[in-house]
Amino acid sequence: MSRFLNEKYKALKEYVPGEQPKDMKYVKLNTNESPFPPSEGVVNAVNRENAELLRLYPDPDCSELCEKLAGLFGFEKENVFVSNGSDDILNFAFMAFCSDGETPVVFPDISYGFYKVYADLHKADYQQIPLKADFSICADDYVGVGKNVVIANPNAPTGLTLSLDEIERIVASNPENIVLIDEAYVDFGARSCIGLVPKYDNLIVVRTFSKSYSLAGARLGFAIASKEIIADLNKIKFSTNPYNINRISLIAGCRAIEENSYYMNNCKLIAKTRRRVTEELRRIGFEVLDSEANFIFARTAEMDGETLYLELKKRGVLVRHFTVERIKDFNRITIGTDDEMNVFLREVKTILGKA
Repeated sequence: MSRFLNEKYKALKEYVPGEQPKDMKYVKLNTNESPFPPSEGVVNAVNRENAELLRLYPDPDCSELCEKLAGLFGFEKENVFVSNGSDDILNFAFMAFCSDGETPVVFPDISYGFYKVYADLHKADYQQIPLKADFSICADDYVGVGKNVVIANPNAPTGLTLSLDEIERIVASNPENIVLIDEAYVDFGARSCIGLVPKYDNLIVVRTFSKSYSLAGARLGFAIASKEIIADLNKIKFSTNPYNINRISLIAGCRAIEENSYYMNNCKLIAKTRRRVTEELRRIGFEVLDSEANFIFARTAEMDGETLYLELKKRGVLVRHFTVERIKDFNRITIGTDDEMNVFLREVKTILGKA
């Protein structure tokens, strides 16, 4: 770092994205992208529509996409906020509701790594609550906590979920605090809590186009909440970067919502493959958590997690390994196509001498 960096940022530990090596072609199962291409309507729109208008700024209000999302989920467009990936929304939410220690925030100790990064970045007063022994979130730890709450459901990297009743208990018991539920992976088998938004003005539900909508490269995310909370998020957005979504991404998002059934069917296919791979791994002695996401979290007593990750990488298969002590023997494996998962299973069996 340079000698000019503001003192308050010098100790910041930034988020580390999943690796993107270029040295060979990999079966890429490390960053939870969709194995399916965008729908035909999205591809056609991105290739042909409005290219000549790229000289003009995009709509800062994202009006068409907000209207389509509102229609899909049964809200008014004033209940919808669209931004540059769900990470952008998380950043704005920490800035708006948790910064400078004004309101403390709690989140699980093993979860999406950006929560701690944003808490540190915005000088939030935060507490990380340990997961239970089985790596699940204990809802009672968050009931009546009297602080802002951030929970990924399904959680990452475990894939485990809270029930809708448990989430409602958390939201209802903290009426003076924001409860943010990050539903990046909800389309792969979990129940969304979006239906609770009309009942609770302190609930923010954050979603992404990166996973179930095959648009990780477009950088699109959205939130659904009360009109007042959406206005707060827009205040932050319009005070930082009002044109933060490009025209092509907005077009892609609109067309994806129009072809929603294509994507939801893909999610079912991914869930089916997830179940098959889980059964195969358990059959050869792996412990695999009961994921409802587009990935699984698994370990074997026969080899430590880092060694298995490195052996797979040598063979052209990328999975995600974390060095946190409690989960260092696990690897997170994105669910790819059936063919990709067959390669993964074959290489795992070869490494462990079970081919």
